[in-house]
Amino acid sequence: MWLRRGNRAVTVALVLFAIQLALNAAWPGLFFGLQNPRIAFAEIVVLWLAIVLTVSTFLRVSKVAGWLMVPYLGWVTFAGVLNMAIWRLNA
Repeated sequence: MWLRRGNRAVTVALVLFAIQLALNAAWPGLFFGLQNPRIAFAEIVVLWLAIVLTVSTFLRVSKVAGWLMVPYLGWVTFAGVLNMAIWRLNA
């Protein structure tokens, strides 16, 4: 994607990638640092949506780049389920 920059669709895709990357970096601080699984779960839902938008945008520019993001989406889905279970078990 980076090598294709200069195109508006690629710029949007890279901005979305940066947003989801920042959200991903924020999650451990919420979950482990603040020890607040409720807020961390809300954040991971926003992260998940940002990843879906990123994958969708990547697929329009490069099928390979889009499909390479799918395992990451699966991992964040799994992490979200674990996060929710921890939140609910400790509520």
